[in-house]
Amino acid sequence: MNDLNKNTFNKLFSEVRKIVEQSKTHISTTINSTISATYWQIGKKIKSELLNNKRAEYGKHIIANLSSELTKEYGKGWSKQHLQHCLRFAETFPDYEIVSTLWRELSWSHFKILMYQDVELKMNFYTQMCRIERWSTRTLQQKIDAMLFERTAISKKPEELAKLELKKLETENNLSPDLIFKDHYILDFLNLKDVYSESDLESAILRELENFIIELGIGFSFVARQKRMTIDNIDFYLDLLFYHRKLKRLVAIELKIGKFKPAYKGQMELYLRWLEKHEMEKGEELPIGLILCAEGNQEQVELLQLDIANIKVAEYISKQLPKNLLEKKLQEFATKAKQILEKQDER
Repeated sequence: MNDLNKNTFNKLFSEVRKIVEQSKTHISTTINSTISATYWQIGKKIKSELLNNKRAEYGKHIIANLSSELTKEYGKGWSKQHLQHCLRFAETFPDYEIVSTLWRELSWSHFKILMYQDVELKMNFYTQMCRIERWSTRTLQQKIDAMLFERTAISKKPEELAKLELKKLETENNLSPDLIFKDHYILDFLNLKDVYSESDLESAILRELENFIIELGIGFSFVARQKRMTIDNIDFYLDLLFYHRKLKRLVAIELKIGKFKPAYKGQMELYLRWLEKHEMEKGEELPIGLILCAEGNQEQVELLQLDIANIKVAEYISKQLPKNLLEKKLQEFATKAKQILEKQDER
């Protein structure tokens, strides 16, 4: 094959390959949609039947018989448990218009995880984040196990405000900082010693940069370490600089090994204003700052009104905690945060 024929062939192969790959994606999406649609319709039929006869024993009887007959007809895959999943699916997602949009993007395996979340707001959060960020089922389960929802600012908001924000995400695909930034970051993968400095913390993050970005969330890109900013002929150094693609803004991160101090606000404001003046590109939003501390002081953070200044404060957890201890820690944080909000409302 001469060079001309080889180039022509390579171009043809590339174009045919693209068609095949697009077709495989389309077939996969179609199969997933058909499976979820089938199970939802089955669940809806079972739900309708159970509503007509409200006896609990009748429900068990009808599902058992249905499972037996479907297994005889179609073989394995139609257990009583599977039919219970179908019923739960239709009960959890009763609106056909909403669920039919979701099953074009999420698989049946996603739905089986989502529909067993114990709080509706939490389920909606994971559903929309899974859709927007295209999580695999493994990633979805990891996020749930790591209590992502409980660590985001939206979980601390009054329920109606949280619902409005999630609705905006559903209808406009609009991610807000409160959906992206957390009040606790789990950095146990850094393997820090009992005593360490801010420099040790920064070095450990850079060694484990991929895991750190995974913990930050999808959309973050690393830009610089120890970003130099010269102001009044004095050099200042920002610990870490990232960019968030969907927020379209720079994210400045300062690392602190102790408790949050009010002085950190002024330091971060200086960095953000410098970034706004010298690094911000056309079409970007204002830079946002994240101060990562070993321990936060919630009341000080609230009094300083850091959100107005585009500054977030979060604690990092450097050692692996059993889930019950993590849950307790987050619950205590949430209780204190709600108490602060209630005091704020009373003023």
